[in-house]
Amino acid sequence: MAKRDLPRNSALHKLHPIVDGKNLLRVGGRLAESGLPSHQANPLLIPGKHHIATLLIRHHHEATQHQGRHFTEGAVRASGLWVVGSKRSISSVIHKCVTCRKLRGRTEQQIMSNLPAERLQTDPPFSYVGLNVFGPWEVSTRRTKGGHANSKRWAVLFTCMSTRAVHIEVIETLSSSSFINALRRFFAIRGPAKQLRSDCGTNFIGASKDLKLHSPKPGDTSVDDYLRKQRCSWVFNAPHSSHMGGAWERMIGISRRILDSMLLQAGNPTLTHEVLTTLMAEVTAIINARPLVPVSSDPDAPLILTPSALLTQKFDPIPTPPGEFTKADIYTRQWKRVQALADTFWARWQREYLHMLQGRQKWQRSKPNLKEGDVVLLKDKQLKRNEWPMGVIVKTLPSRDGVVRKMEVKVTCDKIAKTFCRPISDCILLLRDWSHV
Repeated sequence: MAKRDLPRNSALHKLHPIVDGKNLLRVGGRLAESGLPSHQANPLLIPGKHHIATLLIRHHHEATQHQGRHFTEGAVRASGLWVVGSKRSISSVIHKCVTCRKLRGRTEQQIMSNLPAERLQTDPPFSYVGLNVFGPWEVSTRRTKGGHANSKRWAVLFTCMSTRAVHIEVIETLSSSSFINALRRFFAIRGPAKQLRSDCGTNFIGASKDLKLHSPKPGDTSVDDYLRKQRCSWVFNAPHSSHMGGAWERMIGISRRILDSMLLQAGNPTLTHEVLTTLMAEVTAIINARPLVPVSSDPDAPLILTPSALLTQKFDPIPTPPGEFTKADIYTRQWKRVQALADTFWARWQREYLHMLQGRQKWQRSKPNLKEGDVVLLKDKQLKRNEWPMGVIVKTLPSRDGVVRKMEVKVTCDKIAKTFCRPISDCILLLRDWSHV
């Protein structure tokens, strides 16, 4: 076959292909006088889209112990093969390789979901609450002959889903009864909530591996019973999905930084329960005084929109106007002022703050949903990657927009089958079940 017989847009145009004595198509090239063996000077031409090319690339990819495209392409070329469009073909084989996905595959991602309705409601503060527990801190409980007897304290952080205000309660233990006491104090101060949200890593109902909560003892009031009496529902996120509770996880990070700064300025004093409770109250005040929107440089708009503006009703500290007022004016005018302050807050909240939640900062593209029957690798932070278990998706749990972000995975370990609810961020897709396509 002569080069002039090939069209200029052919992939073989620059290779000057020739036919050997066995009627095989080889690269002609310019290395005839190089002294190299014939299989290296004139490699065998193989179309990249042919199944034979896929099998050969897969063989050399396994021979190089599942290294990248550069290693695999070198092994293919050294064996006397010239795959047309090799880069694309080798990349395709590596992309579909199950072993490579086990070793270096990325966890699944999906487009960021819409905000829940609780984040967009103009209900009273702390009607919809996200909560979590953080800590511990060493506190001195009593003096001894050798120094101080110490114990640990934790804190429960309640975050209002709409106003972004926080409330912190200090607890002595990670038991259900201790948490119920903190919840009772929170409801007594802020009023009952309509809904609580938390992740399953902080399981406030039963024993939890992360927080080590104790199961309710016989005869004790469980969290479920208490919430039922308060007419409050509790929504749990999927296990191992802390990113789904970013609204309150972010507040925990801010609280830690403020508290660390306070302890540093105080020279790391000996903490007592009373001192820790006082510091937590000051942390709450600092967080609630933060601006919700960028501070305006307009001199005609000096007021800053903060969560404390609604909680303390001191949004616009206007001095009391001069004049004489009767006792009846206190009851007839005060409620109007409180309502006006609340209306001012919510009007600015809708006009200035709400639109800031419109954009998606990451996870901006929709990707194919995981389906039942797909084989996945389950991420486990306590194990090495080579020890991560494989599982099969037995049930998908789509969100309201129809996108799958969590599912149930069946894993067999020591001949015992277990089913776990996991987010897609903890799964690496190995094989798709094409029977359902």
